[in-house]
Amino acid sequence: MRLITALCLALPLLLAPLHASAQAEPAMLPPVPAAPAVAARAHILVDFNSGAVLAENAADERMDPASITKLMTAYAVFSELRKGEMALDDMVTVSERAWRTGGSRMFIEVGTRVRIDQLIRGMIIQSGNDASVALAEHTAGTEAAFAQLMNEYARRLGMRNTNFRNATGLPAEDHYSSARDIALLAAAIIREFPEFYSLYSEREYTYNEITQRNRNKMLWRDPSVDGIKTGMTDAAGYCLVSSAERGDMRLISVLLGTSSDKARADATQALLNWGFRFFESHRVYAAGEPVTTARLWKGEVEELPLGLQQALWVTLPRGRYELIEATMELQTPLVAPVAPDDAVGRLRLTLEGESLADLQLYPLAHVAEGGLLRRALHSVQLWFE
Repeated sequence: MRLITALCLALPLLLAPLHASAQAEPAMLPPVPAAPAVAARAHILVDFNSGAVLAENAADERMDPASITKLMTAYAVFSELRKGEMALDDMVTVSERAWRTGGSRMFIEVGTRVRIDQLIRGMIIQSGNDASVALAEHTAGTEAAFAQLMNEYARRLGMRNTNFRNATGLPAEDHYSSARDIALLAAAIIREFPEFYSLYSEREYTYNEITQRNRNKMLWRDPSVDGIKTGMTDAAGYCLVSSAERGDMRLISVLLGTSSDKARADATQALLNWGFRFFESHRVYAAGEPVTTARLWKGEVEELPLGLQQALWVTLPRGRYELIEATMELQTPLVAPVAPDDAVGRLRLTLEGESLADLQLYPLAHVAEGGLLRRALHSVQLWFE
């Protein structure tokens, strides 16, 4: 089987940019200044849609995540709810262990019964350690067993520098994560659980006649910020995960180990403003959208649409979109039968020699073999290809 490589001048969404690139003046493009200096032990700024990393420092170092741990507590609870293992109106009996958990609290009382949806709000908005333990015990029997569940979900998400020992983020030996892993987790919550993600933008919650404000000051400071979680212990310092959406672009910022509440908010604002100011995101293709067509031999049809199994987003410095170059490699001859899971080529995007994307192309339909006469005719024609 041969590979044919060509410039993708026929790609419908890239046609205009590729033609326009001949008129572009690279020298006139605005420069991109270096990312703001961040006084944190580790940080990362990621585009949510493309996964492109815009800025980072020590992003893979294992650090104490403090209450940012509760993002995984929430992810595990959301996942079990979606499986139908629990329901939001299930009642949870508060154990003495949950009630006695120190640190930030929702102020649930031992022996009382509290709905899961209330505990989720207490965990997310009030950062309640007592709520986190109550949810963990209800979900897995014990907090230790729940931590094993957390680690399994972390493994599935590709969090390579993470290990959880509890559901709260209180200091514990061998309890750690990294800025990159936390960004992966935040993106998974936003993508997989939009019905719950909205809770992270709620500014206050009242339980047991006690009203507590969300500790994420970015919710008041920047209207584009809609989450996601703070954390603080003496060992971890002041930590903050934020997500903001402006237009079609969403950024996720993670800072670990800053010196104060103000410092983490100031650094987050600087990173977000820089990212939105100097970069742009584009959806080049939706999942399942035709990218091109290929000649199909010995099938029920002769033209086969090809596309991607996932949406293709690119993030690049502003003003560079028209400079993108696209190439495509297709297997040839392409012979029926074909199925949507059969990779039959690759689409590559580059910008000024740097790779932006390299994805496999797949048939957008299952095509069976054609009739005997068609197969015989195509067999003869293929001799001359």
